[in-house]
Amino acid sequence: MDKPMKKVELFTDGACSGNPGPGGWGVLLRYKTTEKQLSGAEEDTTNNRMELMAVIAGLEALTQPCDVTITTDSRYIADAFNENWLDTWLSNGWKTAGKKPVKNRELWERLLEETARHKVTWQWIKGHSGHEENEICDRLAVEARTKLEEEIKNRES
Repeated sequence: MDKPMKKVELFTDGACSGNPGPGGWGVLLRYKTTEKQLSGAEEDTTNNRMELMAVIAGLEALTQPCDVTITTDSRYIADAFNENWLDTWLSNGWKTAGKKPVKNRELWERLLEETARHKVTWQWIKGHSGHEENEICDRLAVEARTKLEEEIKNRES
């Protein structure tokens, strides 16, 4: 008999200064009472790419298949799954309903690979609305972006 999957909560956020520009992402993973925070940054990116990277990094950090509830303030990501946009994109050969190429396809493909390992539930919440875990992820994303901006500034001076 298979043992039940661990129930994990994954909270994510992305931040970008300019769009495109330097960006950061933040993740809070929670299993029972254990929490882990992750963050990262990229020099020339977009907010949507940082939102995607947060979810990918959070899922990649899981070492075994889990029952994951992902909470994001990104409609772009939540709606892609909850409103079946991804199914449409895939059936259209990675084209939108408007027949344009799907942006960030390589990240969507990575995300699909990661979600296939887990049982995933998507939950959208309004950003900057006092949601405790979203605020933590926002802080992590902004800190990662700010640190990168300082490194860029120091490199250029």
